[in-house]
Amino acid sequence: MRVLGINALFHDPAAALVIDGRVVAAAEEERFSRRKHGKRPLPFSAWELPEKSAAWCLEQAGLRPQDLDAVAYSYDPALARPAGELGLDDPWDHLRQLYAREAPGFIAEALPGLDPAAVRFVPHHLAHAASGAFAAPDAEHCSVLVLDGRGESASHLAARRNGAGDLEPLHAQQLPHSLGLVYEELTEHLGFLRSSDEYKVMALASHGRPRMLPELRRHVHATDDGGFRATGVPWAELCPPRRPGQAWGQEHADLAASAQLCLEETLLELVRWLHGRTHDQVLTMAGGVALNCVANSRIAREGPFSRVWVQPAAGDAGTALGAALLLSARGGVPTVPMPGADLGRGWSEAELEAWLKTAAVPYERPPDIAVTVAQALADDAIVAWFQGRSEYGPRALGHRSLLAHPGKSGNLERLNDVKGREQFRPVAPMVLADRAEAIFHDGPLPSPYMLFVHRVDEEWRDRIPAVVHVDGTARIQTVDPAAEPLAARMLTAFERLTGLPVVVNTSLNTAGRPMVDDPRDALECFGSSPVDLLAIGPFAVRRGAFFAAPAGPAGPAVSA
Repeated sequence: MRVLGINALFHDPAAALVIDGRVVAAAEEERFSRRKHGKRPLPFSAWELPEKSAAWCLEQAGLRPQDLDAVAYSYDPALARPAGELGLDDPWDHLRQLYAREAPGFIAEALPGLDPAAVRFVPHHLAHAASGAFAAPDAEHCSVLVLDGRGESASHLAARRNGAGDLEPLHAQQLPHSLGLVYEELTEHLGFLRSSDEYKVMALASHGRPRMLPELRRHVHATDDGGFRATGVPWAELCPPRRPGQAWGQEHADLAASAQLCLEETLLELVRWLHGRTHDQVLTMAGGVALNCVANSRIAREGPFSRVWVQPAAGDAGTALGAALLLSARGGVPTVPMPGADLGRGWSEAELEAWLKTAAVPYERPPDIAVTVAQALADDAIVAWFQGRSEYGPRALGHRSLLAHPGKSGNLERLNDVKGREQFRPVAPMVLADRAEAIFHDGPLPSPYMLFVHRVDEEWRDRIPAVVHVDGTARIQTVDPAAEPLAARMLTAFERLTGLPVVVNTSLNTAGRPMVDDPRDALECFGSSPVDLLAIGPFAVRRGAFFAAPAGPAGPAVSA
């Protein structure tokens, strides 16, 4: 059974292909269009489809649109109600619903040869839930928690997977109550871009004190039926709004800290209610709220489940994958857990070398690019790391990354300057899986997708200061040599040179731009930012040689 999943209606348009229950490809449209999040979540953009990522998924499998058994669209307009009835201030939402109803025709036009009747509507939160329950390893019997801004008429789903075939909904919180929308409102109040910069609020929260928590609890709290109240927060009464670009003050950090703690408390109550209904050992999570790694860690640490697994593409992009997996499962095809997050585009060595020659870029092919990068990092270089297939989801996981030495405290400021980011934002450590337990505590291990925070051991904080957040934590990525042999080899070589089994890992992009995806993106980013070395496949491009190169065709500058 060949199913193409499509997410398009709100934001982060994406496509995913599942063949006979296996995930073959998944990619976000932003990586092709170079527009952050693909588009803004406005009714007027609801018609825009992930045309490029959908076409690439089919090309990756050698399929034509007419070869598909189904297209799963991760929204069901039949379940929607007018925004006014839902208590939402969204006067143009009827336009969004019109586009959703007409989606089969739009998709068939974007994929010539596809029969519009092949398009199936999948409820938004069921698509989120399936992206967790069917993609997670060893989760045939698991509980599922979905929380985001909104779906058709709800903002939350508690469900259970019991066996291979389907999901059992247990409770859904109806709008206007929405933890995701409350966090979006806070993001906007604090001067950041709504439905985009929520992770900045999470980072800012570590700089504040939760002194406004009692007032927030009046408006945001769990109820005793598996749902919650979350609406009507008087943000301006709690602290003055911050204008975009204005320096943040302590009151802004305190509000962020209060809201973050209120969110964590509410999520813990929802998790406990769900466990009381299912008594499962495994919890899977999806939806944009599941990208809050601080809250995830508290759920894993204090919640009743033995294991918590979060979909790495937990936001709306992941619903493309979930919708395809759900239709496959309902079609009687056993689904297989996703093999990893590296589900996007990749290039062969020959293709990468052709790109470098076309760009007339001096390059070398060292005996082992992992060792070359480790030496550069030991010498305090910043390295752009472009390897294998690109990641699906918002985290750089060792395929499209910027790397640096974690033992140099100035590298946090240095990387934030390179990327054009706010200085209060942390960067993350990539660590060898078998060394993580000695350095990082109070969080799930292994942690391959950077979706939990861990407390950094006291003895290590001065040794890896660049990756230690102001609250003494770090959002880690553990690296298993069996899954990521090249990254593991680089980490091993770096430890041999420095004694540190950790490097700084942040996404290969600059502020406001999507993560680098193809070789052209990598070369443009390298050429426009102060990065010392580009490791692209087995090839190395050094900054000095890059800018010293004469005009005209060039081959390898060095062959070692």
